[in-house]
This record gives sequence, C-alpha cells and structure tokens, in this order.
Amino acid sequence: MSQQRVLPQSKETFLQSYNKRLKDDIKSVMDNFREIIKTAKIEEETQVSRATQGEQDNCEMHVRAANIVRAGESLMKLVSDLKQFLILNDFPSINEAINQQNQQLRSLQEECDKKLIALRDQISIDLYVLEEEYYSSSYSLCDTNKLLLCEAYWRQEPTTSSPEGLAMPLVAAMYGAGLTEQA
Repeated sequence: MSQQRVLPQSKETFLQSYNKRLKDDIKSVMDNFREIIKTAKIEEETQVSRATQGEQDNCEMHVRAANIVRAGESLMKLVSDLKQFLILNDFPSINEAINQQNQQLRSLQEECDKKLIALRDQISIDLYVLEEEYYSSSYSLCDTNKLLLCEAYWRQEPTTSSPEGLAMPLVAAMYGAGLTEQA
C-alpha cells in the first residue's frame, strides 16, 4: 500500500492497547528469564542454609517460569485478537474481494446470456425449418378453422371415460370440420 490510511479514533485506541500489551508481555518474559538466570548462579554462604536457599530458589524459578508461560499465553491471545481485528476491520480488502467476486459473477452472467441467445437463435432457425417443412407437406392441417376446432374439442371436459365414447365425438368433429375424408 503506497498511501497511509487514517484510522478512526476507536481503531487507533485498539492498536495502541495492542501495542502496550505486546510491550508489557515481552518485558515480563525478559525480566522473568533474567531473574531465573540470576537465581541459577551459586552464591557465597549466607545466613540461610544451602538446602533452604535451594528450596527458595526452586520455588522462585517455578513462579518465574509460570510468569513466562502466562506472558506467552497472553502473546498468543494478542495474536488472535490482532487477527480478529484485521478480519473485522480490513474493509478495503473485504470490498476488493466483494468487487472481484461481483466481477466474476457478472462475467459468468454475460457468458450464460450469450449462450442463451445463441441457443434461442438456433432453436428459432430449427423451428423455421420445421414449420416450412410442415406447411409445405401434403399431410399438413393448414386450415386455421380446423385447427381451432380440434383445439377447442381437446380443451373440453370429457363426459365419458370409455375410449369409444371419446373417439366417436372426435371423429365426428373432424368429419364435420373436413379433417377426415368420407369413406
């Protein structure tokens, strides 16, 4: 990014608190580690016996090691918080991802539209060829009145369910419309 983004006050406050947590945790790790190293040195005789001094040093090392572990866990939590902050507040990259996906979907839509138009054109051409073949055929039913009569008949509710009962009115209607030749 070549340009510096200006963050709102709340985001700036979050970042400052994250920075402070980072410095405090790292300082805690360093101070506790330094003290563990100092404790590991053997000192000259003191008023306390060696066994007592050893137990005291052992207890101090455990406490300082626990402090280092706590600071490490705090650093891991800080990393998690930073990731969450970045995910939730990185609007330019989110907008860029949304725009990129929109662009991909638009190109897919254009491709589908082109294919549909090509399919429509091909079907139109094929339908025209089929219509020409049908209407130039000697078996065509070109009379509009005959077609309307057949269509009206097929839209009626049948009054009988037997095949013979349906066939006779159809033949009569076709004969009356001139669709069948008399024997």
